[in-house]
Amino acid sequence: MTAPVFVVEQVPAGPEFVLDGPEGRHAVSVKRLQAGEDVVLTDGHGRWTEGTVRAAEGKDRLVVTDLCTVHEEPRPTPRITVVQALPKGDRGEVAVETMTETGVDAIVPWQASRCITQWKGDRGLKALAKWRNTAREAGKQSRRVRFPEVTDALTTKQVAALLATADFAAVLHEDRGYDSEPLATVGLPAGGEIVLVVGPEGGVSPEELATFAEAGARTCRLGRSVLRTSTAGTAATALLLGRTGRWA
Repeated sequence: MTAPVFVVEQVPAGPEFVLDGPEGRHAVSVKRLQAGEDVVLTDGHGRWTEGTVRAAEGKDRLVVTDLCTVHEEPRPTPRITVVQALPKGDRGEVAVETMTETGVDAIVPWQASRCITQWKGDRGLKALAKWRNTAREAGKQSRRVRFPEVTDALTTKQVAALLATADFAAVLHEDRGYDSEPLATVGLPAGGEIVLVVGPEGGVSPEELATFAEAGARTCRLGRSVLRTSTAGTAATALLLGRTGRWA
């Protein structure tokens, strides 16, 4: 089994490091790590090191020794960003969790016109914080050392500007009347930026589709079945990771 991952502000260069605070408590009181077990320490931005537990002290101090060289995981290419329309209830966190575990590189919350959920004021800030915390925890759980960025929520106009800068941009849309292409066979760039848009449960509006098409986005479909907004991004990310060779 791979070593558990813990987040630190700055990756230590050794020879010994004390992991304390919430991460130390999780390691000692929840994971119950013991002397001799391996751990990975990362800043979540690609820098990481591996060491061995020397001792667990109290309820929240883990002494890690034999730290190896600090490594820098290269940025993946092509980079995959999913623009995720705001789902109802806790399905937003479900989408963020599964996309992170699958390997997405960035998640952009989108306030689509047909979204029932509204991110306004303090409620919006709390919801965004939940998405970011979910990405962090899912990144640790899936043994990643480069966690996905969760940006501030964007408007349709801002999403269109993002799509215009991508090397490949597509809106996932199940309506075959829009001349959608299969994402499984559409041409993809060898590198650069891939941006996908996942609409809300009510679908992407014709006006939004037109705006995104003007920005250069294509209309694509995943398959014959219609996925929920909380699962479509995960399925699309997995498909692209396989097609681009990142899962090779």
